[in-house]
Amino acid sequence: MRSLTAFLLVWFGMISVATAQDMPLSQVLIDGEGWQLLSEGHAFTEGPAADKEGNVFFTDIPNSRIHKIALDGKVSVFAENTAKTNGLKFGPDGRLYGCRNGERKIVAYDSAGQPHTIAEDIDSNDLVVGSDGRIFVTDPPNQRVWLVSMTGEKKVVASGFRPNGIILWRDETTLVVTDGDIPHLWAFRVNADGSLSAKDKYYGPLTLPPGRDKPGSDGMTIDKDGRLYATTAAGLQMFDPTGRLGGVIHKPQPAKSLSNACFGGPNLSLLYVTNGDKVYRRKTKTTGVVYGAK
Repeated sequence: MRSLTAFLLVWFGMISVATAQDMPLSQVLIDGEGWQLLSEGHAFTEGPAADKEGNVFFTDIPNSRIHKIALDGKVSVFAENTAKTNGLKFGPDGRLYGCRNGERKIVAYDSAGQPHTIAEDIDSNDLVVGSDGRIFVTDPPNQRVWLVSMTGEKKVVASGFRPNGIILWRDETTLVVTDGDIPHLWAFRVNADGSLSAKDKYYGPLTLPPGRDKPGSDGMTIDKDGRLYATTAAGLQMFDPTGRLGGVIHKPQPAKSLSNACFGGPNLSLLYVTNGDKVYRRKTKTTGVVYGAK
């Protein structure tokens, strides 16, 4: 039986139960279309994030670089010496926000790839930026989720678990956070002041690969219909808006870590994943959403 939170989310108009139960992978994947290799030769890829045109940016953490994938698939270096920047997301001002964790900073990269400090002294991993400019940041070592304003004020809004990936629903009323040690994803209600409440194990249970008792869940993305895609050790797991598992998309490199995902490309119709030392994409039947704009 789904939780009371799940019932209320469905009741108040996210999606009808009948529709939610009919959202299998066949509504997303295209027959004959598989993963296409876009970029390789990196140390460890993370943080894919698309701008409003569909260009995708990703990090190579150990090499302290941010790369850009243009709409035509061409890959270039966007920024060097990024202090092991990890998670990325675009904000409503068009800047690329990043977890510059080698310096324990949250920064915004301008169009020339230059970082501008927003907040300091956060052991950040991933982040998401709302349409009002507020930034939610995960801090796994200290078991915290931070709220950071555009002017740099910060406060802890959740704690007591090991947060990793983080995403907002399209309407920004719900924040979802992964914890790689548990077979569910955490969901929180986002209050008007940015505080979080109604913590619940909403998405799950996650599929576990053979021989493992932890899902290794990491980064996430969402599409226009409210589906959520979570990167895990078993693959890219897709959930409908009521939190039910719709299927698992296989990893391009089965033996490598699947760290994050996003929609990008023309009309945000391509699904991108960072998988170990490589980045891949595939065509889909759905499209993503632009972050930082409701």
